[in-house]
Amino acid sequence: MWSLVHVAETPLGCEGLQIAVITRDFAGFVLSLTPTTPGVGPRQEEPSQPRRQVESSQADADKNTALRKLVVVNSVFLGCDPVTTFVLLAPSLKYNCIHHIETSRASTVPHFSSGSLPSDYGLLNHFHHSPAAISRPEIGPDGSILEDDGAEGTSPTNRYLHVPGTSPTRRRMSYGSIPVGANRRGSHGNTRRPSISMPANPPEAEPLLGGTSVPRIDEEGDDKEEDEAEPSWAERLQESKVLLKYTAPVFATHLLEYSLVIASVISIGHLSTEGLAASTLGSMTASVTGLSIVQGFASALDSLLPQAWTSDNPRNVGLWTQRMVVVMSFTIIPILCIWHSAESILLVLRQEPEIARLAGIYLKWLSIGLPAYSFNVVIRRYFQAQGLMHVPSLIIGIIAPINALLNWILVWGPQPIRLGFVGAPLATAISFNLIAGCSVAYGLLYTPGTAWHPIGRRSFRSLGTLVQLGLAGTGQIASEWWSWELVGLAASQLGPVALAAQSVLLVSSSTSYQAPFALGVATTVRIGNLLGSGHGKKARIAAEVSLVLSLIFALCLSFFFLVFRKRWGYLFNNDETVIRLVGDIMPLVALFQIVDGMNAVTGGALRARGKQSLGALVNVTAYYVVGIPLGIYLAFWWNMELRGLWIGLATALFYSAVVSAYVILRTNWSKEVLRVRARLEEDGKLPHEGEHIA
Repeated sequence: MWSLVHVAETPLGCEGLQIAVITRDFAGFVLSLTPTTPGVGPRQEEPSQPRRQVESSQADADKNTALRKLVVVNSVFLGCDPVTTFVLLAPSLKYNCIHHIETSRASTVPHFSSGSLPSDYGLLNHFHHSPAAISRPEIGPDGSILEDDGAEGTSPTNRYLHVPGTSPTRRRMSYGSIPVGANRRGSHGNTRRPSISMPANPPEAEPLLGGTSVPRIDEEGDDKEEDEAEPSWAERLQESKVLLKYTAPVFATHLLEYSLVIASVISIGHLSTEGLAASTLGSMTASVTGLSIVQGFASALDSLLPQAWTSDNPRNVGLWTQRMVVVMSFTIIPILCIWHSAESILLVLRQEPEIARLAGIYLKWLSIGLPAYSFNVVIRRYFQAQGLMHVPSLIIGIIAPINALLNWILVWGPQPIRLGFVGAPLATAISFNLIAGCSVAYGLLYTPGTAWHPIGRRSFRSLGTLVQLGLAGTGQIASEWWSWELVGLAASQLGPVALAAQSVLLVSSSTSYQAPFALGVATTVRIGNLLGSGHGKKARIAAEVSLVLSLIFALCLSFFFLVFRKRWGYLFNNDETVIRLVGDIMPLVALFQIVDGMNAVTGGALRARGKQSLGALVNVTAYYVVGIPLGIYLAFWWNMELRGLWIGLATALFYSAVVSAYVILRTNWSKEVLRVRARLEEDGKLPHEGEHIA
């Protein structure tokens, strides 16, 4: 449905030009443009009544003889509805915008740098916003507009450009009259001209809003009445499309990244059962003592980066990323010390000496890739917060085949370079470093600098905020990871066969978890963007739709595991005893896919709200009060062995999913919007005086 577009009654020769925009709900504004042709300036005229709409008639066409072409762009601009029409007049001239429109402080402005118009056109490419700038003109007794003297370089007529039409009541602010020529004053009273960067000749091949930027939220924030209204099916369908669009590349990213681990397990698993058990024990130790902590601290960015990207100052995305790199640099130091002492620690935990020795070797070689791994989880969130979901997928898509080749060469390759058991963790470490190098190269060469902040003293400040959120995130994520590793330790007490079967089941469930986990990441980014831009109702819809999608994913995965349960173990091991045990427990793994998927999505929604501490409380209660005690009791006292441990895990997941889903469905999203805005102001995420994002 196209919008109604009208053009102000102004001679459209070389004297004065305007661009008129009206959204589909008739809220609109007018931008005043001036040609850069020498000797030609904006038309000056006396104050007059608001300009009336030009009829599409032959008379108007004759009057506007300078109008060579109308370029109608169906796009997103200045916080309008997704269907918005622009008309750019007199394309034969080059233009520079001399006015600055300021709207809501909770900016939803697209951060982009180029357009797709032909080379004859120049289009405004960035704005700042402040609520103080929006005001209605004073109306006199006779209905006329009382105007002050125009700002320097602006005629009185153009100080307020009145757009006829009625703004709907659901909008927070009416755009009936928008000051476009008023100067802003700084704290010291000095006049500041808005700095607006605009390419005079944007390349024709480039997308209007920059194809790499996140799909923007292009409406005013919801009011209370709309926020409480029941979402329509069309809104739910639209939100599901957005979430699926986000989920697909994230799923590819995490699946390919997890393939690095799977390749290691498969290559070692065909060496010997002891090697498979040792690599499993080493991986579990790495997760408990290192990887879960890194992921937990990085989850602080799930709350900060998406909200910063849709705020008025997107450069804080880069600033918080730099700060997290500093925090990670100190975090991994004790982790490296633990990994290099892993053998003695595992012996204290009464592991078999040979398996403990091999697990210690595994961790020493894997530690080569720990700094790169910690950097990768940070830079991935930097890309994802901007909607650049495809970047990590592209990079890992290149590295994953290299990792598989390295595993084959270093574990099974020719004798001069074959390392056997050591080759698998070394291949994984090399792959982590390759991913980090490619991420840096892509960020420097191909990513727009909109979100980047110059490295300086501010990069080392406010680290306490990250530590606080990171500790809570560690409690949420690590409590879940640790519970699985504790189950692995318990399985090791049942013998090498049970531990090998546990390895196959863990890898299988972790692989299937990548789909709902990707949906959880997409939910985190989407809800964070919506809250940062003031859209409580859409955040609510995103949360509800994500739960439904998680159920659909889970049913598909459950069906897959049930169909292939008897032959699934052959992919990892040739021992018939291990394969038979895997087949017996696989139906239980298929059953808890439903609650496991819900848990991933609700955890993502809680992180988007900055509620890592609540998620940590739910997970600790679910696993350490309910699930693990029940599983150990069934495994060792009821002699259900590995099956009992998995029953305990399924119970914990069910409890966590139900409680978290209840919290999400009962969330007051309007209050969340207000809370996010308050935190943005408190953390200094709003632009500093005089700062401009080019």
